[in-house]
Amino acid sequence: MKISRTQLERAVEAKILSQEQVEELVRFVRKQPDAGARFDFTHVLYYLGGLLAIGAMSLFMNLGWEAFGGWGIVVICGSYGAVGLWLTRTFRRRNLHVPAGICATFVVALTPLAVYGLQQAMGWWPDASVFRDYHRYIRYHWIFMELATLAVGSIMAWRYRYPFLVMPIAATLWYLSMDLAPFLLGDRLDFHGRAVVSVCVGLLTLVFALVVDLRSRGAGHAFWLYLFGTMSFWGGLTSMDSDSELSRFFYLLVNLGLIGMGVVLVRRVFVVFGAMGCTIYFGHLAATVFRDSWLFPFVLTGLGLVVIWLGVLWQRHEAAFTRRLRDLLPGSVARFLERRID
Repeated sequence: MKISRTQLERAVEAKILSQEQVEELVRFVRKQPDAGARFDFTHVLYYLGGLLAIGAMSLFMNLGWEAFGGWGIVVICGSYGAVGLWLTRTFRRRNLHVPAGICATFVVALTPLAVYGLQQAMGWWPDASVFRDYHRYIRYHWIFMELATLAVGSIMAWRYRYPFLVMPIAATLWYLSMDLAPFLLGDRLDFHGRAVVSVCVGLLTLVFALVVDLRSRGAGHAFWLYLFGTMSFWGGLTSMDSDSELSRFFYLLVNLGLIGMGVVLVRRVFVVFGAMGCTIYFGHLAATVFRDSWLFPFVLTGLGLVVIWLGVLWQRHEAAFTRRLRDLLPGSVARFLERRID
């Protein structure tokens, strides 16, 4: 449960806390590494600058860098990496954890380019493709760049433990799943097979995210794993088009399950994607199955009112329902949910 500054001020008015205690508590929380970013101008500048620097060395890389050659790219990446590590340590010593985490992430984002330069310099690059294609095309020879990024990212995350460091790790796992599947299965992998691989990788990533969430006690390290895992799972599932209405109804049930998981785990990403999936299903019913039915909008409106009524019932008996649900779960998971919800 998040506590706002307004709630703390009300606690002062109720003489539960003093104003001095509130100020000390706010300063203490803001200095914690896992306090997260606030939506203010300072943090907007932090992330805007960081994302520009990260994007310049990854998404927005142009062909001009090919003129430096392999060793030139390696030297430049090494220099940038040294500066990034120095800034990370400097900001960390000053308790500026948000810019420190961004600089550490910048170092991880340099890894694919550095490995690409090394492969070019050693003559190990297999074809005429260039680094800018890394974020655009699925090819097997990106795998070495991705494995190196996972290794560097894991070391940096273990060393500094900033939640933002998980972002390049989660993105690279997603990339690796797309590049590894055609490498292993070759021409046997059609569009449906790619969707199946995406679903399986998404599920594995979500399980990993839950483990990280439990071990980090909800400190925010699993956010990016949840995001990319859900994107992979939901995207693969949604792309599995079928002529069977039963399979489409199963798709609705899966999305309703995502919404339920989002409520239980207090993860909005599940709710958002689950809601989009439900919208796609009901849109299919309206456009195809009940295209000429005047009754369908009335039924759907009634269903919406029933859902609202269920929400009222849940609010009235939320404590009892939550307690029963926790009794069915393992002790560590129940304690984790208690910290997240209460």
